[in-house]
Amino acid sequence: MSNEYRLPTNVVPDAYRIHLEPDLEAATFAGRVSIDVDFTEPSTEVTLNAIELDVNRATVSTDGRSQEAEITFDEKLERATLTLPEEVEGPGAVDMEFTGILNDQLHGFYKSTFTDVDGVEQTIATTHFESTDARRAFPCWDEPAFKATFQTTLVVPSDLMAVTNTAEESRTELDDGRVEITHVETMKMSTYLVAFVVGPFEATEPINVNGTPVRIVVPRGKLGLTSYAEKAAEFCLDFLSKYYDIPYPGDKVDHIAIPDFAFGAMENTGCITYRETALLLDEDNASQSEKERVLDVIGHELAHQWFGNLVTMEWWEGIWLNEAFASFMEMKATDSARPDWKRWVTFASIERPWAYRTDELMNTRPVEFEVHSPEDAEEMFDALTYGKGSAVLRMIERFIGEDVFRRGVGAYLRTHSYDNTVTQDLWAALDEASTEWPVGEIMDTWILQAGFPEVTVEATDTGVRLTQGRFLVIPGDDDTLWKIPMRIRGEVDGTSFEKTLLLHEITTEVDLGGRPTGVNANSGGDGFYRTSYDGDLTAALGDRLKDLDPVERYVLASDTWARVRSGALGVGAFLDLAKRYRDETDQAVWSAVLGGLGSISHHLVTDEARPRFSQYVRDLVEPLASRLGWEPGADEDDLTRKLRGLILGALGVLGDDGPTQDRAGESVDRVFDGDTDLDPEVARAALGIIAHRGNDVDLDRYWEAYKTATDPQIKQRYERTITSFDSDDAAARTLDRIADGTVRSQDSAIVANLLLANRRSGPTAWRLFTERWEELVETMPSTLRPRVASGVTALSQPGVAETIPPFLEDLDWPNAVKTIPQALETLRSNVLLRERETEAVGEYLG
Repeated sequence: MSNEYRLPTNVVPDAYRIHLEPDLEAATFAGRVSIDVDFTEPSTEVTLNAIELDVNRATVSTDGRSQEAEITFDEKLERATLTLPEEVEGPGAVDMEFTGILNDQLHGFYKSTFTDVDGVEQTIATTHFESTDARRAFPCWDEPAFKATFQTTLVVPSDLMAVTNTAEESRTELDDGRVEITHVETMKMSTYLVAFVVGPFEATEPINVNGTPVRIVVPRGKLGLTSYAEKAAEFCLDFLSKYYDIPYPGDKVDHIAIPDFAFGAMENTGCITYRETALLLDEDNASQSEKERVLDVIGHELAHQWFGNLVTMEWWEGIWLNEAFASFMEMKATDSARPDWKRWVTFASIERPWAYRTDELMNTRPVEFEVHSPEDAEEMFDALTYGKGSAVLRMIERFIGEDVFRRGVGAYLRTHSYDNTVTQDLWAALDEASTEWPVGEIMDTWILQAGFPEVTVEATDTGVRLTQGRFLVIPGDDDTLWKIPMRIRGEVDGTSFEKTLLLHEITTEVDLGGRPTGVNANSGGDGFYRTSYDGDLTAALGDRLKDLDPVERYVLASDTWARVRSGALGVGAFLDLAKRYRDETDQAVWSAVLGGLGSISHHLVTDEARPRFSQYVRDLVEPLASRLGWEPGADEDDLTRKLRGLILGALGVLGDDGPTQDRAGESVDRVFDGDTDLDPEVARAALGIIAHRGNDVDLDRYWEAYKTATDPQIKQRYERTITSFDSDDAAARTLDRIADGTVRSQDSAIVANLLLANRRSGPTAWRLFTERWEELVETMPSTLRPRVASGVTALSQPGVAETIPPFLEDLDWPNAVKTIPQALETLRSNVLLRERETEAVGEYLG
C-alpha cells in the first residue's frame, strides 16, 4: 500500500449530500457537495480526491463556525487540498461547489449518444466509477475503506428520466422546465458504487422480489427486449438472498442498459448499469450463448450487492475476491436457473482456460498483488481476477464441501456487513467452518503465488506416484509448490476407488493397494491444474472416454493440447486423441477439440497441407453433422442446438466443406430476408461460414445489416463476424469503420483485437493499424486500449512476429505494464509452436 496514493486519515467522511445539474447538450455539469466528516485529530488541511473538476469554493464548518478554504490541486495524485486559516477537530462539514465535463472516455461522469428506434440521435449522461473515477464527478474520499452514506439530488429536463442508487424521495418542478429530484439516502458504502443516469429512458413496471422493487431501464423504444432480463433478475435476486441467507441490503434494484459502456456491467448499489448486449435480447432470436451471458451477468452483478457492496475490500489488492466471488456465484445462479445448460461444464471450457492462458506465462502475476496507483487497480480486472479467482474458489468449495463453504461465506458476510475486509477475513471464516482442512493455508498458495501446477501421475505396484511442478507454456526452471486439493478416482484389480488428498510436496506416493489399471487425477474436473500420465495410464483414459464425465473429457483434451503447446508432446498426440472424440455429443467438450484444431489451422497448417487438414476435419465431424442435420427437432434441448451450430461451423470453416458452405449461403439469405423460423444457432454458424469465404458483396451486406440492426445481440453478431472475412480489403474497410465511428468506441478495441487474430488478413491488419496508430487508438477509451496489445498473440507468421515486440515495448501505457509482456510471451510461445510442429503436421496428414 503506497503512502503516496493513499489519502491521509485525519478526516473521515460519514455522509454525502450531492447536488448535480448536468447539461447534456453542452456536455458539462455543475454541482455542490456537502460532506459530514469527523476530524480525528487537530487539522488545518483537508485532502480528498478530485480530478477534471473546477472547484470554485470550499468551506469547512465545525462548532457552528465556517472557514473559507484555500484550494490547491495535485494532478498526479488526483487530489484537492483545502488549507484552513485555523485548526479544526471533531465533527464538522465540508462544503464544495464545482463544475465538470461529461467526458467521452466511458469513465467518471460521461456522455453517450445513440440513435433511437425512430432514427433520432439522443444523448444521455451516465457514470462508471470503479475503480477510482468518482473523483471525476464530485470531490470525495475515493477509496473503498472510506465508506459513507450518499443522498443525491439531480436537476434534469422534465422529459428525461433520472436514476440513482435509491428510490425517489421528492420531486420539484422548476420554472425553467427542469425538475429537481432528491433520492433516499443510501446504505453505508464506498464511493465507487455511487451512480446516476440521466436521459431518454423508460422502465418496466416494478416486480416485487421479497419486498424489493426490480425494474429494467432501457433507452426509449427498447422495452420489447426486456422480458428475458426481467425473469433473470427476479430469479437471481431471490436465489442469492436465499443462498446468503441475508436480505438484499438496498431499497430497490434497477438494471439499466447503457448504449456506450466500457465493460460488461457495473454493480452500483441498486443502480446496476450494463452494456446493452449484457442485458437485452429477443428470446425468439437469441442463441443459447447470448441468453446464458445475460443470465450470467445479471447474476454476477446481483451477487456483488452482498459480496462487494455490503462487505467491501479494504484496498484495491482485494478486488480479486470481490470479482472472483461474483463470478463464482453467477455460475451458481445460472446453474440453479437452468440446470439443463450444464453451466459448470462450460465454466471449465470458457472461464478456466481464459485464466490458464495468462497464468501459464512467466509474466503472470499472483491473483492478489500490491496495488499502488489507479493504473495498478485498473490492471486487476483481468483473467486472473475473474477466471483464476473463481476457479480456485470452485476448487476449494468442492474440496471442503458445498455446505461447509456456504456456512463460512454466510458467517463472513454477517460478521463484516457494512464494513471493509482483507482476504484473510474470508479464509478465517472458512477455516472456522471447515474442521478438516486448513483453508487459509491452502488458498494462500493459489492466491499469493503466481502460476499453477501440473501434476504428473505414474502407476506403481502399490498405487500412484504424484509429482507436482509449475506448468509453463515456455518451459523454465521454477520450484514453486502448491497445496493442491485433489480428488482422484480409478480402478485397481477391477475394483473402483475414489480418494481425496492434499498434495503439498514435490512427490507423494499414494497407496491404492495395488497397481491401477486406470486413474483420473482430476476427478470431477474442478482442480485448477494440468495433468499428465504415464503411457499406460494415458492409453487407459483414451480407451475409457465414455466412463468419464463431460468435464473430465474436456480436461483430457484441454490438458493434451496444453502439453503440445509447451513442447511436452508432439502435435500428433493431440490429433490422435481428437479422433477418439468422433462420437462425442457434449458441445463444451467439442469446444476443446475444435479449439485445438483451430490453433493448429492458424499456426501450423501450410497452404500445401491445408486440403489434407480440411479432409481430416471433415472425417472427424461430418458423421455428427449428418446426424444433427440443419433443422432442430421439435423437442430438442438448447445444448443440442448449440452443438449443431458449433459442428456446422467447424465443418464449413476448418473443414472447408463445399456443400456446407452452400447450405450456409442459403441460410444467410434467409437471415437477410427476415426469416424468423431459422434457428438462431444455425444463423450464427452460417454467418460465420460465409464471412470466412465471403466477397465484397457479402461484406457490404453485413455492414448494412450491422448499421440498421436495433437488437444489440444481432448487431454484435454482425460486428464480430465481419472481422472473420479473410481478405486484406475487408480488414482495411473495418479499420476505416473504427476510425469514422461506425464501430462504437466501446467496441473499437475488441474489433481491432479480432482483426489481428484473423489467420489470413491479420498481418495486413497489423501493418495498417500501426500506420494509423494514433488515429485509431484515439477512438478507444484508455481503459480498453490494452485489448489491442493482447490481440497480437495470433501473429506468429515469420516476417510479422518479429516486428511486434519493439513496437509494443515502446508504448507508454501505464495500464498495460503487465498486459504487454504477457502478450509478447504468448506470441513467443506461438512462434515456437509454429517452428517446432509445422513440419510434423504435414507429415502426420501424409
